[in-house]
Amino acid sequence: MQRSALDRLLDGLSTLVLWIAGAGLVLLIVIFGWLVWGRYVMNSTPTWVEQLALLLVVFISFLGAAVVVHDEGHLSVDFFRDALPPRGQLWVSVFNDVVLALFSLSMAWFTWKLVLFKWRAKIPLLGWPEGLRSLPLVICGVLVVLFCGARILRRLRTPTGE
Repeated sequence: MQRSALDRLLDGLSTLVLWIAGAGLVLLIVIFGWLVWGRYVMNSTPTWVEQLALLLVVFISFLGAAVVVHDEGHLSVDFFRDALPPRGQLWVSVFNDVVLALFSLSMAWFTWKLVLFKWRAKIPLLGWPEGLRSLPLVICGVLVVLFCGARILRRLRTPTGE
């Protein structure tokens, strides 16, 4: 089946997000290497590593979660849906995508309010805005809404919903 321009665009966005998460993982490994080097070789532990590592883990996790939703690799219970006739399978899948999109939209909206609320506070030892800790949830929520919306459109415009 020919992929639409929207599907190709979202595939590219998903790949970009995956590369950013991968770069964050590489950075996480490098800063932990720096921590070990500083602690055991230089006898001077860098204090900022823990805070940056926590921030990176949140970014990596939520960016990865959005990509998994795009790739439909998330945990699901399919045997109930698969027991239905094709039209029922389509509508259950659309319903699931709508619920996931609504949840993600509310997550993005309320977490954005949290980001704005916490932006003036600073992360200890880094001095960066505290709102950065919640920003990955906003990004993930927006991406999941985009990915689910496109999947709903794709399901509804094809006869089989594939």
